[in-house]
Amino acid sequence: MIELIQSGGLLMIPLGLCALLATFIIIERAFYYARIKKKDDLFLDRLLSLISSCRFEEALSWCNSVKTPAAQVAAKAVLLRHMPEHDVRELVEVELDKQLPRLDRFLTALGTIANVSTLLGLLGTVTGNIQAFGVLGGGQSMGNPALLAGSISEALITTAAGLCISIPAVIFHNYFVSIVRKRIATMEAIASSVVIQVCGRNLVGKGL
Repeated sequence: MIELIQSGGLLMIPLGLCALLATFIIIERAFYYARIKKKDDLFLDRLLSLISSCRFEEALSWCNSVKTPAAQVAAKAVLLRHMPEHDVRELVEVELDKQLPRLDRFLTALGTIANVSTLLGLLGTVTGNIQAFGVLGGGQSMGNPALLAGSISEALITTAAGLCISIPAVIFHNYFVSIVRKRIATMEAIASSVVIQVCGRNLVGKGL
């Protein structure tokens, strides 16, 4: 395996870095999304129960302990409960936008790695073929066939390495993007439920 990698030439170094970065991002994001999904599944029922009992300080503490993007959006709604509903909704939307970078963190980098890996593989194909034609043009193919084979091997190995990195990166990138969309929908649903609850509590407290 090491000899195979070495035969790919210098372009295997940036390809190897791309592979390491892609692996790190995929593992980190997979654990992150699984963790916040588990927390959010248990989050809303307890929060609404606390709000319905007018235990707002406990509700804020619960949101801060959960620490997911959805919990931070809900905390903003609870914190602004004394404001008119229209203002609460607008400020909650602002908070939701502020939390989005936590959800799509590293996804742009993963998409870039997928594209760059393909291009690096293509570059390896071009440079390997240039070397191969250089050998043929110099009339060395009969004298040293190993040199010609090495150039062709470099072209094929870098192409294969680029695709082996790019294909999983594209698959996981698209998968994570779909997860982010679902998380955003969940955040919006949670925010809407909390706003309705806190504004409803305010109306009850005012005797309306």
